[in-house]
Amino acid sequence: MAQLQAIGAPKISVHGSRICGTPTYRDNLCCFKQSNFHQEVGARSSGFCSNVIIHQNSQKTCVYRNQAIQCVLAGEKGADTMLSGKTDIHGSHNGCGLRGKLNKVVLAYSGGLDTSVIVPWLRENYGCEVVCFTADVGQGVMEMDGLERKAKASGASQLVVKDLKEEFVRDYIFPCLRAGAVYERKYLLGTSMARPVIAKAMVDVAKEVGADAVSHGCTGKGNDQVRFELTFFALNPELKVVAPWREWEITGREDAIEYAKKHNVSVPVSRKSIYSRDRNLWHLSHEGDILEDPANEPKKDMYMMSVDPEDAPNQPEYVEIGINSGIPVSLNGKELSPASLLTELNDIGGKHGIGRVDMVENRLVGMKSRGVYETPGGTILWTAARELESLTLDRETMQVKDMLALKYAELVYAGRWFDSLRQSMDAFMEKITETMTGSVTLKLYKGSISVASRKSPYSLYREDISSFENGLIYNQADAAGFIRLYGLPTRVRAMLERGI
Repeated sequence: MAQLQAIGAPKISVHGSRICGTPTYRDNLCCFKQSNFHQEVGARSSGFCSNVIIHQNSQKTCVYRNQAIQCVLAGEKGADTMLSGKTDIHGSHNGCGLRGKLNKVVLAYSGGLDTSVIVPWLRENYGCEVVCFTADVGQGVMEMDGLERKAKASGASQLVVKDLKEEFVRDYIFPCLRAGAVYERKYLLGTSMARPVIAKAMVDVAKEVGADAVSHGCTGKGNDQVRFELTFFALNPELKVVAPWREWEITGREDAIEYAKKHNVSVPVSRKSIYSRDRNLWHLSHEGDILEDPANEPKKDMYMMSVDPEDAPNQPEYVEIGINSGIPVSLNGKELSPASLLTELNDIGGKHGIGRVDMVENRLVGMKSRGVYETPGGTILWTAARELESLTLDRETMQVKDMLALKYAELVYAGRWFDSLRQSMDAFMEKITETMTGSVTLKLYKGSISVASRKSPYSLYREDISSFENGLIYNQADAAGFIRLYGLPTRVRAMLERGI
């Protein structure tokens, strides 16, 4: 009887949400006067007695008095069933979800624990069809294996896979390489460059399948949420964005595993803490576990793309990188596609322990984080590009380029790839590297890179001028007048201080 009396109370709780208003009954119809009940359950209020109308399968369904009584008697589980329709084995609803209604959502899907539980969570909370999307940016065959089966088993309607490796290297990595973009002195922006190409493809897929929303599995503490969503905003501001980690009650790995079990989602994980990794053709990042304490040295078995420099071959290896207008085009005289070139250099560099970086960085959201990065092929290309610049760029141009490179890296790190500022800076970088053509030979040995040779038909280096021997162009006696004029401000200040 106490439960029945709750019906007539001024406040009623459904799904843990407070619904204000006084219910009245007319012809067995439960009406909530001046109620925001329809907002809580994703329905709308009609003009007749503020009746609650819930849309399910394009039909209008009213909540009747006896249903409301059954709802209270049955408890929260009964309320879920009555208000949201039937549920399937994944807990999804065929009408409105617990948080609203979306038609179709494209989810950035990896097949890991987080994205596996996001699929049923989206269906349960937004009553939507879920289309999983996976971008192949060079993360490896193992990470791609069995994805379609996993996605559909989690409740997705389909999995869309796109090979973005060439686009990723050509249109994202190489422009950053040409610009000399490095974040906080060490980070070669591996994850930062990958997010916009993936997000762009998601926008394209959303258009292809007629989706009205996109979703990602980024946490509310990281940079990736910003990178994905700024790209969505730039390319299709009408798309709705769902970020489960900022909405759901799941607080960590344990909760996610329990949610997966509850919704019959099979995820091959253990409760043991492991590293959080992100891999693509440019790099492999490691975070979490013992790395969360900056005082801990990384374990030797953590690395996957490179051998320990101590275990690298005892003989050095030479590689020649061909570059055309700031863009790498060949390896040891053989022209290769962007992705193929980087793939081969990853193998070579990894064999010699090249490209390991351990750093504490400032995340965009304000906190510091510690990460370890493996970028073997990228480190070789970055070194070659900077060495060729030393031949082909004059001092003033190089100084301005270096200053802009800092801002360029900051924009990419912050997810502002499609900003007009970055695009304008990229046009500048393309212009000043028009003569950055030639080849650089590098010596790889036990984790180190040294330069063996630099050549360019546009070299500004002149042996006849730079030689210690006297030449016709440069008269050493001219230096005396130059020094007097260049040092004039220094002399004037010294004269002032001495009263001369």
